[in-house]
Amino acid sequence: MPLQTFRYAACGGANTVLDIVMYAIAYNFILHKQDLNLGFIVFKPHIASIIIAFCVSFPTGFFLMRNIVFTQSTLQGRVQLWRYFVLVVICLVLNYVFIKLFVEQFHIYPTISKILTTIIVVSFSYLTQKNYTFKAEQSRQPVE
Repeated sequence: MPLQTFRYAACGGANTVLDIVMYAIAYNFILHKQDLNLGFIVFKPHIASIIIAFCVSFPTGFFLMRNIVFTQSTLQGRVQLWRYFVLVVICLVLNYVFIKLFVEQFHIYPTISKILTTIIVVSFSYLTQKNYTFKAEQSRQPVE
């Protein structure tokens, strides 16, 4: 296994576990399985828990990916952060769609749904991070 893949699995795995644990804590103990009413919008607890977990796992994930996994990237930090943010937003949308599908359509328990969703989203995320977010810039050779 290449070192970068191992580091991604270790760091991504740790951040994913953190995300799932934060999701479960938010769902069961912060929200007490109740809707989150902000006055102008109401979130179902399984959706609000995604947002709460995101607030913890986003900065942690970026730090790990930038400083441990994809250290060879020559892109500027702000470019990496922007690309990582865009990727994470896409992953949030995928999380939202799959969580709603699994919980509301297939009636799977929310924490189990989060685990299933994570398996799908992590596969997409790795390929995108490796080939876009933290892609090492290649020096261009002049065409002769």
